[in-house]
Amino acid sequence: MILEEDDLDYLEGLDPTDAAPALYEHYSFTAGKGQEPLRVDKFLMNFVENATRNKVQQAAKQGNIFVNGVPVKSNHRVKANDEVKVLFPHPPHEDLLVPENIPLNIVYEDDSLLVVNKPAGMVVHPGHGNYSGTLINALVYHFEHLPNNSSNRPGLVHRIDKDTSGLLVVAKTEEAMLHLTQQFFHKTTEREYIALVWGNMEEDEGTVRGHIGRHLKDRLQMDVFPDGSHGKEAVTHYKVLERFGYVTLVACRLETGRTHQIRVHLKHIGHTLFNDERYGGDKILKGTTFAKYKQFVENCFAVLPRQSLHAKTLGFEHPVTHQYLRFDSQLPDDMQACIEKWRAYKLTN
Repeated sequence: MILEEDDLDYLEGLDPTDAAPALYEHYSFTAGKGQEPLRVDKFLMNFVENATRNKVQQAAKQGNIFVNGVPVKSNHRVKANDEVKVLFPHPPHEDLLVPENIPLNIVYEDDSLLVVNKPAGMVVHPGHGNYSGTLINALVYHFEHLPNNSSNRPGLVHRIDKDTSGLLVVAKTEEAMLHLTQQFFHKTTEREYIALVWGNMEEDEGTVRGHIGRHLKDRLQMDVFPDGSHGKEAVTHYKVLERFGYVTLVACRLETGRTHQIRVHLKHIGHTLFNDERYGGDKILKGTTFAKYKQFVENCFAVLPRQSLHAKTLGFEHPVTHQYLRFDSQLPDDMQACIEKWRAYKLTN
């Protein structure tokens, strides 16, 4: 891919007199309606995580960046509604699924499906920078002939972020894939997450509504568009479980399942997830200026070195028996330890 040195080495090794190789799509983006003219190298850096301008420019030099089907140089300016694609003469790494003997924490399994408790730090499916060690690498090792979803990802019905822990259902048959996918589409599944957020929530419970789509300036973030001008409809219901003064423990029930939904919805109402680096939660957002307090928070960050979010409960109708299944999981040790620290802090301050 455009960010990997070995790919550039591969391209440099091609004989220019050879017949043009077949090209494989690695990235595809459509510029938004409000996109102001922007160099294509800068545009791609906004879209592709960990991209460097040099790598993007190298890809353009090799003739592998296309705008509206035409190869362009790195200084070409992308405009609203342009289609930008990056093509290489080798398949994307994430399409080359390598089975890996990675242990899975399986909480339920039958002939149609399994439910996995994913640890924080495990990526669900291969993508840029994460071509091995993912949940799918483990699944294709432990199970044969898993059905592909619409994105050609074996067994995957839904996903959670790398640094979010918790429950996922995996389809083992085509019938299960279809039935479970429809349940997620029609919002009949039950999904409850536990989150530790900055600030003392005023209301004991509530609902956040607002379309979620790509941030207009930082394309690696999602954002809320209450007027519905961008993104897709998203609904999150929340309920306060415990208050610790400067942070609050909440349960979140998803009505929809958008990328980073809980993270951006709660930030939108002023309660960023504790230690959520991408959305600014790894800074001290609430509390005192005392050095002792700063050290306490940093100790909490060290105990929980990720966003404080866990997919605790998952419920759905079994695709064959039609019995309603509901699974619950304990909070992982890192999140529990952080909560205990805040609980103790509240009692002593």
